[in-house]
Amino acid sequence: MRRCAGTRTIGQSWDVDTPTLRSPRHRVSRTAVWYWASRAALGWLVIVAAHVFWLVADDENAVSLTAHVTALVVTAVAAVAHVTVMPRWRYRVHRWEATSTAVFTQAGWFKQEWRIAPVSRIQTVDSERGPLEQLFRLANVTVTTASAAGPIKIAGLDRDTAQRLVAELTATAQATVGDAT
Repeated sequence: MRRCAGTRTIGQSWDVDTPTLRSPRHRVSRTAVWYWASRAALGWLVIVAAHVFWLVADDENAVSLTAHVTALVVTAVAAVAHVTVMPRWRYRVHRWEATSTAVFTQAGWFKQEWRIAPVSRIQTVDSERGPLEQLFRLANVTVTTASAAGPIKIAGLDRDTAQRLVAELTATAQATVGDAT
């Protein structure tokens, strides 16, 4: 079993209460699948629109027309594949958990990342919602720690779960002995 990164002196054993890196228990909101699909579709829509504009604006010969249509079809196929596969894949991977000793996250789809933050290292807990996330009633929670790896982000939580998590982590961090450095 992998252990969380940390420092120790030679001959010193790991504390029994030290959290180990493991898969978290909770999935993000099922609505996150629709949010991720919509966000991806908006990005692809811009690319497809550029292809269509290029096709309409180009007054070249039939070979050029064939190249434009082929590029548009390839782009459309890639877009459909991305918009249908990526959100479901991310949903299967993205997980989170908060205990009295640590916050665990697992995220990504191609590049997957497992993170753990001991509660004693938490400096701030934030929640944010962009316009599209507000439309889907989702929120993100960011847990900032004294870590060179940066903050831990939990994306795709339903709004109520995110608010509860922020409140619980804030209370737990305040009650935990440590200087968060």
